[in-house]
Amino acid sequence: MPKGPSPSAIKSGKIAARVLSEIHTEIAPGKRIIKICALAESKIKEYGGRPAFPLNVSINHIAAHSTSPRGDKSEIPEFGLVKLDVGVVVDGYIADTASTVDIDGTLEGFVASTVDALAEATELMQPGTNLGEIGIQIERVIKDYGLRPIKNLSGHNLQRNRLHAGKNVPNVKTRTTDIVEVGEYYAIEPFATSGAGTVINSEYVYIFANTGLDEPLEGTTEKLRKYLRDQYGPFPFALRWIGTGDKAIDIIKEIKILLKERAIRGFPIQIEKKNRPVSQSEHTVFISENGPIVLTKQD
Repeated sequence: MPKGPSPSAIKSGKIAARVLSEIHTEIAPGKRIIKICALAESKIKEYGGRPAFPLNVSINHIAAHSTSPRGDKSEIPEFGLVKLDVGVVVDGYIADTASTVDIDGTLEGFVASTVDALAEATELMQPGTNLGEIGIQIERVIKDYGLRPIKNLSGHNLQRNRLHAGKNVPNVKTRTTDIVEVGEYYAIEPFATSGAGTVINSEYVYIFANTGLDEPLEGTTEKLRKYLRDQYGPFPFALRWIGTGDKAIDIIKEIKILLKERAIRGFPIQIEKKNRPVSQSEHTVFISENGPIVLTKQD
């Protein structure tokens, strides 16, 4: 049983924390979101990692899975909440961290609720703790702010090359037999809203991942399938990352075929059911014999 986190996990955590901190300073009304995404992803590579998933920039009622599509013209608005979710992988070890920017300072309670819930949940991540206890605490803290936790979003344990490794860290009271064990890695991520407390899928999908199916296809579609598998493996990727020098190739068309053939799957942008603002805070922790070690703590 490992005594401490892998050096690669420590490195990925430090990179993720640094990038999240630096990207925070880029959030201002009128800033192009696609430039923020590109900057974060280039910084991850510059600092010695690679993106575990595209930078998520989720604004106001959008809760998750939002990144810029190719040619995105959208900008940071004048007010509201901006969630920044950064993922880094080093030698297969993943760090996942997020925080919320209150653009004009009018929604501070949202931000504070998830920051406090994350802090209290992290303290409870002791060996032997039932993960349902974490959900109870997160729900209690967020409700103390007069808000609701999002019940159908949760944290998750991480394994090497696996972003979602089976166990969930609930954000509400949940019955489960899963317990926290020494040597595990977890992403803990409370979400808070003034809405219904649930998210639904939108029609927009800008993030994809390989499914692992190895059935050969034909022509250009098969070449793209192999490229995506070799380039990104099990990790999510953005449509805007995929380019070709051949103008005759229609990437959108090929992606649709790959989805139909189930060679890849999409992650629809998730929105709060009542279109109310959402905040998020997230850290990655390693579970030692003495309790949690936060790997994505900012210096």
